[in-house]
Amino acid sequence: MSETDAKKVLPSTDAEWRAQLTPEQFDVTRKHGTERAFSHHYNSHKDDGHYHCVCCGERLFSSQDKFDSGTGWPSYTAPVDKENVAEHKDRSWFMVRTEVRCARCEAHLGHVFPDGPEPTGLRYCINGVALDFKSEDQSDDDNGSV
Repeated sequence: MSETDAKKVLPSTDAEWRAQLTPEQFDVTRKHGTERAFSHHYNSHKDDGHYHCVCCGERLFSSQDKFDSGTGWPSYTAPVDKENVAEHKDRSWFMVRTEVRCARCEAHLGHVFPDGPEPTGLRYCINGVALDFKSEDQSDDDNGSV
């Protein structure tokens, strides 16, 4: 992230986030909701590029690390940079899972599970509405931010 990006002021209130996001994006990213399985087109999306945080534009996942997990949500073996995602214990739904958030703006992205393919053995199961895709050309032009 560039110095300019780090200084970018992000919304701080629910009203500001609501003005920037669709209702579904707000529910998922700011209120820790989830989209229905198989409901987002990024689940079967195959273009080359990067998936960015829909809230702040942070570059999160590469199409090179995307795989079809069969779960109905876009899945990745690793983030572009481990520092771009934050992990938190999630004790909701009577289980313990590892929640994944954007490290820059704390947007809820999804969860990570230890049942993915090699080389990491991880499955980052991410809500498509929490992401914004940019092709390789677009990603190179903006250096990972919007």
